[in-house]
Amino acid sequence: MTALTICCALLTITADAVAPIRLDESPAGASQWGYRPEPGTLSPVNPPNFTWRPQSGIVRWQVQWGPRGTAPGDPQTEDAQDIQFSVYTPSTTLAPGSYWWRYRGWDAEDRPTAWSRIREFHLDDGAVQMPMPSRRELLDRIPASHPRLFVRPEQLPRLRELAAGPMQDEFQRLVQQCERLMENPPPTEEPPKYPDGMVRGSDPWRSIWWGNRQYTIRALDGAATLAFTRLLGGREEYGELARRILMDCAQWDPKGATGYRYNDEAGMPYAYYFSRTYTFVHDLLSDQQREKCQEVMRIRGQEMYRHLHPRHLWQPYSSHSNRAWHFLGEIGIAFHDEIPDAADWTWFAMNVFYHVYPVWSDEDGGWHEGTAYWASYLSRFTWWADVMRVAMDVDAYQKPFFQQAGYYAMYLMPPGKVGGGFGNLTAQRTAANNRGLMSVLAAQAGNGHWQWYVDRLGGSTDSGGYVGFVRGALPDVPPQPPTDLPTSRLFRGTGQAYLNTSLEDADQSVQVVFKSSPFGLQSHGYEANNSFLLWAYGQRLLIRSGRRDSYGSDHHRHWMWTTRSVNNITVSGQGQLPHSAASQGEITSFETTPTLDLVVGQAAEAYRQKADVDDPSRLLDRFTRAIVFAKPDLVVVYDRLEARQPETFQYWLHAVNAFDIQDQKRITVRAGDVVCPIQFLEPAGLQITQTDQYDPNPRERIKLREWHLTASTTEPQRTIEFVTVMRPHRTDQTVPDQARLTTLPGGYLLDAQVLDGRVIALLPTDDAAVLQHNGLKTTGKIVVRRLDAEGDVIETITEQ
Repeated sequence: MTALTICCALLTITADAVAPIRLDESPAGASQWGYRPEPGTLSPVNPPNFTWRPQSGIVRWQVQWGPRGTAPGDPQTEDAQDIQFSVYTPSTTLAPGSYWWRYRGWDAEDRPTAWSRIREFHLDDGAVQMPMPSRRELLDRIPASHPRLFVRPEQLPRLRELAAGPMQDEFQRLVQQCERLMENPPPTEEPPKYPDGMVRGSDPWRSIWWGNRQYTIRALDGAATLAFTRLLGGREEYGELARRILMDCAQWDPKGATGYRYNDEAGMPYAYYFSRTYTFVHDLLSDQQREKCQEVMRIRGQEMYRHLHPRHLWQPYSSHSNRAWHFLGEIGIAFHDEIPDAADWTWFAMNVFYHVYPVWSDEDGGWHEGTAYWASYLSRFTWWADVMRVAMDVDAYQKPFFQQAGYYAMYLMPPGKVGGGFGNLTAQRTAANNRGLMSVLAAQAGNGHWQWYVDRLGGSTDSGGYVGFVRGALPDVPPQPPTDLPTSRLFRGTGQAYLNTSLEDADQSVQVVFKSSPFGLQSHGYEANNSFLLWAYGQRLLIRSGRRDSYGSDHHRHWMWTTRSVNNITVSGQGQLPHSAASQGEITSFETTPTLDLVVGQAAEAYRQKADVDDPSRLLDRFTRAIVFAKPDLVVVYDRLEARQPETFQYWLHAVNAFDIQDQKRITVRAGDVVCPIQFLEPAGLQITQTDQYDPNPRERIKLREWHLTASTTEPQRTIEFVTVMRPHRTDQTVPDQARLTTLPGGYLLDAQVLDGRVIALLPTDDAAVLQHNGLKTTGKIVVRRLDAEGDVIETITEQ
């Protein structure tokens, strides 16, 4: 049965005397989650997670779905009604096949909207089975008594046995923490608000903003540690101090200095550490004390829920909100059946988890915001994973993302690596910083590759504290070296490719990192599309520049968020629309072999002044950047740009140290014992300058300076190609320097020597022209061939 036939049947079935309310089915914007499953796509989970646009005035929803060829009302179709949010996942799996689905809403007067249009999706045998239990079933799984977070009441006897036996050492570490807290209890006076007139983002403002977070954590995490340790057999005095700290903090103004909307960096840890302390110390609290705690968390929970609901289910691309939702879930579970709204908070958190988490990635396992936020946010999420498993028997690690997440760190940051790629706060990160999170991911996923990575970083780590104790000794996972994996990998969903010569040791590897992302430049993943980075043998050669002095400062906003700060191209001085979800790119081709890699991205749409799709100020109709990596000693960057008006173009490169510039074909960058000659083969006549000043510089306390090279064209033109050759190697190596670029009708022929032979590449300038040379032939696509020293073909790869 065709979609048209189905639609006709629907009209017949739903016809009645009352005209339906208009349903808003306008397309999703760049910052919105979108209708899912997307039409015609293969769902990675079974059953699918249905998501649609929320609509003001709608109080409940209805969803119908069925196999292709059926119509609503047929025995094979299914129907779900009285749905609270604009998302839904069935509680049973579906048979593999092709399906349709549709939805409609109902207002407070019980009037329906029109039905949505039909959307189709597909399921195959490889989909992960993750049905979502009903609201009632999930809530009924929460323990009726306390504790409820990380541990259930019936698990306490077993934990006490472990504390007295096999995990005595871990328990004694908890006791030592408690004794230190007994000797020096944390202060509990309410922290201060910002003084009138204080400039937001200034260093004094930051001192209060972050200081209040640390102050809150010291008090309430300390209380949670005391309360938990007492539950396992620690001194009663631990519980008494925990209760005193809890009740002191309960006196703080819920909308004051630690209020969620006033300072979420203090409000979020208050929410989850208070909830943990409450559930751990519940048996010591009087009825009056419990009521006080419930009243405080009712106000704080409502403030969080009003901020998150329903917006986060449709517009989830907010950094802090992607922590807040599961902290709200902890409040909901801790205060279940004690605060009237708590059930809604828990149910909302579970719907976020099933339908829109994680937002900064897809099933590939990448992370748009970079390794610093990947580690920070996922480490906190693992708390929620523990809480869900214990309280509601839901296994977070079944999600397809978690089956791939560890490869992100392995490919971007091999053992020994310094520098975490693109993303905020990554420049100083090391591979060793990933050890803690990777220990959890390796154990939970049972992935031998990730365990090998952890072992190379020093072995699995204990999460520490009460969370580490509850997790206990993580299961042993046999390590598996990555010798069976390709050394390069594309994370298509986040638009990043990591090209490596080795995954085993960064000191013995050359790496190119490339970005062209459908996430755009939003949030903490703000670096421009078609940017690249270059590492070699443990050294940072071509970098992303700047140092965050304060989020959103002049330097952060007007340098680091701009195209000028990365290895990229500006157009008459203008870059991509900064910090915007609308500045989207895409990796259009990726090919990898043991000796050759090719990645191609497009980013023309990002060169605009406004987020509008039809922005007339858009500068480019084309900007494709291709990177050819002939491992390990040759990197070719090929850029094609087509402007709407004649423009000049500025090619930016950044390095830790000054560039040695002789002319455009004799440029050298050095770092430690590694050197990289750079040749601009095309176009001719570039003006080369460099400086160690940012524009603007960071605040005075930041002494960092890096070097910024600009290769500029002098005459405006509409189309241009850049062909740039780079040869990273150790200073004690001798590598070939011959690279000849020949202009052909419709493109270029590049012939470059490498250590073990030659690389031949056909680089089109005309998508319709046929290029050919010595048996190589292409029409509009890049083709690369590697030859050995005798001229025999080793490998050939072609842009797809």
